[in-house]
Parts: sequence; structure tokens; C-alpha cells
Amino acid sequence: MVALPVLLALLGTVLPAVAGDLEVSASPREATLAQGGSIQVNCSFLVCDRKDSELGLETDFSKVLVDYGTNWRLFNLSGVDKDSSPICYLSCGPGHQGTARVSLTVYVFPEEVELSPLPPWQPSGQDLTLRCLVVGGAPEHRLTAVLLRNEEELSRQPLDLQAEGLGLFLNKSATRQLRTFVLPATPPAFDTPRVLEAGTWQPVTCSLDGLFPALEAQVHLALGDRRLSATVTYGKDSLSATASLEVTAQEEGDQRLVCAVLLGNRSLESWRNLTVYSFPEPILMLSATEASEGDLVMVQCEAHPGAMVTLSGAPAQPLPQKSQLLLNASAADNGRRFFCSVALEVAGQVLYKNRTQELTVLYGPRLDESDCPGNWTWPEGSEQTLRCQAWGNPSPQLQCHRKGDNTSLPIGHLRPVKRELEGTYVCRAVSWRGEASREVLVTVLYKPRNMVIIVVLLAIAAIVSSVALTMYFYNRQRKIRKYKLQKAAEEALNLNGLGEPAPAHPELASSQMNRTEWWTQVT
Repeated sequence: MVALPVLLALLGTVLPAVAGDLEVSASPREATLAQGGSIQVNCSFLVCDRKDSELGLETDFSKVLVDYGTNWRLFNLSGVDKDSSPICYLSCGPGHQGTARVSLTVYVFPEEVELSPLPPWQPSGQDLTLRCLVVGGAPEHRLTAVLLRNEEELSRQPLDLQAEGLGLFLNKSATRQLRTFVLPATPPAFDTPRVLEAGTWQPVTCSLDGLFPALEAQVHLALGDRRLSATVTYGKDSLSATASLEVTAQEEGDQRLVCAVLLGNRSLESWRNLTVYSFPEPILMLSATEASEGDLVMVQCEAHPGAMVTLSGAPAQPLPQKSQLLLNASAADNGRRFFCSVALEVAGQVLYKNRTQELTVLYGPRLDESDCPGNWTWPEGSEQTLRCQAWGNPSPQLQCHRKGDNTSLPIGHLRPVKRELEGTYVCRAVSWRGEASREVLVTVLYKPRNMVIIVVLLAIAAIVSSVALTMYFYNRQRKIRKYKLQKAAEEALNLNGLGEPAPAHPELASSQMNRTEWWTQVT
């Protein structure tokens, strides 16, 4: 940004004029003064001996003799309002005259000096023609126009007469600002969605780098004829504008999304095509959301025209706009969620919407082996939980009672097992849809209370029996051995024929005294 004042220069020139046979001088010979100003002119001569000589000044302006001497006169001219040539004259008798001219140039400052308006912005690097308008001023042929940028002289026209040593008188125009700018050759970057659903919104962003001055740039974001309210963030030589784009059903179809960056008297523009579409969620309906076991239920899904429908449980191939399924409600369908998915192609993109519905099936109580086993066997003293799960909708009430004494069996609680828990129980599940029952046998493994005593007694008996058997076999072997020795002694006696017994074995001798008794024992 620069200031461009115009200076005007008014310069005077020298125009000498001398005439006659006598030498007369005028000083100054030339002068430049402002319009209406005053000047002193000195007229003088060198040779004239006549006393009746006359030295004077001829002029149209008011003059006053200021001073004089033998051969000179000093006049003051006032009210000089135009260019003129006053004449110093000398009359020295008949037929002898001399004159000298003074050239007076009157200057007038221009009434108006104006630099033609500049464009608000000028692209950097391009030529710009500047024009200067001058109203009034004299003498016109001696005016010089000077164009400055701040203190720098850019142009001087038509000429410069300062070399002649005359004064420079100035007038200047008002200062004007010249603002330059730079816009890059590339268009703004535009980040926008390709498709947008009616009734929704998304942010759009437009950015541009390499511009100057960035703070002076303006951003215009619009969808068709509708301008968007944007928030602009500026950098040193960049900007970024963001706006929330919300579309309506009235704007459905292809729309032109425009971003324009304006700086100086130029703009850069980018545009994108935006497809606005309507895509409501599918309508998923069940003929009954609550049905009894065995009822027929119709499941139906409808979608926006042009959409393809896929319904869980129905044929796998998607169908246009509508799909349905007829089923016979069973207990397995209780809590079943039916899923409907619809697909719509918009501007080459496939979009999806989904809906789910849950079916409730009412059915009577169920007691299955997998959820309520019929046989439980536990060791006494262990921590156990009797698990018996009844199924049904509505949920049935479950109770288990022992046959015979109607003792209740605790279900679902962790507790120590006692032998008193043993028995056969009847578990019954009841709801307003009916009832179901099954028998549950609980067996408790336990040891009798006198088992320790019995074990001790049996151990003692085993020990006693072992000792008795050992003594018995020992005595028996001892007696057999004695018997064999006795027999051997008798045989030896008979062989001697002496009637006297042979010498006896020491053991045998010691036992002869009891022979009769021994035989008795042996027998």
C-alpha cells in the first residue's frame, strides 16, 4: 500500500530586452512573483550630461519612487497580477533615447490538483496507469507534474527547469492509497460430502494458501442460492472457512455447492456437486408382537421407493421395497428379534437403514432333563446347589417337595449337604399357561456313626485271631517233632533186642516220665 501525491512545479525564465541609442539598464532584468505581489525595479544609465534628462519606468501597475541617485531610480511595483514587461526609459535631449525591459512572470498555484481514483485493489505484478487532473495554474507551459510513492519519485512530466537556477514552487494532490494483493493460480480446496440426507447436517470446509494480504480476503460459501454462515480462520498467508451445512427435503436432488475467495477485485472459486436425498427408516411390522404358541404371525418390512429390502428369516435375495415372512410361533421364537435392512443407491454410493422388532411367544412351563436333572448324588458335608430351571412365558413358579413327608427342597441356594436331604422329590412348575412336573432323586453318600468302633473291634479281632493261629501252629509243630523223636527211640530199642531201651536222646529222656501222658495227648 503506497501513497501517491502529485507535485506541481512552476519555473520562471529570463527574457532580456534593450532598445535605443543610449545604454539603459533595468534590474532585475527578469523576475517571477506570485499573482498580486510586489517587486522593486532599479533603472539606471551610464552616459547623459544633460540636466533636462529624464529617467523613469513605464508600467501598468502601481509604482512608487522609493529612492534615486544621479543616474538611477528605484521603483516599487505593487499589484502585479499578470505577466508584463515594464520599461526603464531615458530621454537625453532631442533624438537621444534608451530603454530596457524587465520581464515579470506571474505564477498562480493550481486551484485543484487531483490524482485520479485508484482501484480498490491492484493485482501484484500488473501495470497500472495513473492520471493527474490539474485545474488552474499559470503559466501552464511551465507546470511540471511529479508523481511520488511516499518519498520516492516515480514520474516527472513534462520537464524539469531546475537546472536554470530558478525556484521551485509546489502544490500537491491529496494522497491516495494503492492496495496490492496476490491470489494464487490454484482454486480453493473444498472438503464437502458427496451426498447428504434431508434433515441432517455435515460440516463443509474451504481453504486457500498463498494469498496476500490474507486478512483482507473474504469467503463466500453457498448451496445454490442459499448463502452459508461460515467461520473463517486466518493464517499468515492462508485462510480456512467452515460452515454447518443442513439440507431440507425441499432441496432434494443435485445441488451446486460453491466456495469463492474474494480479494481485491478478483476471486477464486471451487464448486462441488451435492446430492440431497430422502431415505426414511424402513417400516417393520409384526401382525402380533405377543402371540401364543402355535399362532401364525406375519412379519412384514416396507421401505422407501427404490430401496432393496432384506428381512431375516425371509428369502436371502433382497426384494424391491417390500418383504414378508409367515411363521408358526413356537417356544423357540420367544424373544426372537426380526431384523430388516434396506439399501438405497445414491450418486454411486449404497446407503443402509435398519430396524428390529422383537416377538414375544406365550407358552406353558417346561422342565427338561438338561435344565433339571432327575438324579443328584452328593457326599455328605459338601457344599452343593440344587439347580432346577423351569422354562415358560410367563415365567412359572417352581417348587420341589419330597414324597411322603412333603419336605421342601431348597433350589438355587448353596448349602451343606446332610443325609436328611436324601429322598425322591417332585418338582412342579406352574403358571397360568399350565404346569409341568418331574421327579428328582437326591442321594447322599455318608458313613455310619459307629463305624469307627466297628473298625477298631475288627482290627482287635484280627490281631487276636492272628496270635491264636500263630500259637496253635507253633505248639502243633513242637508236638509233632516230639512224637517223631519218640518213635525213633522205640525203633532203636527193638533193633538191639535187649529189652532195655537204647540210650535216649536228651530231649526224649527228659520226657519219658510223662510217656503215658504224651501218648494220650498225641492220641
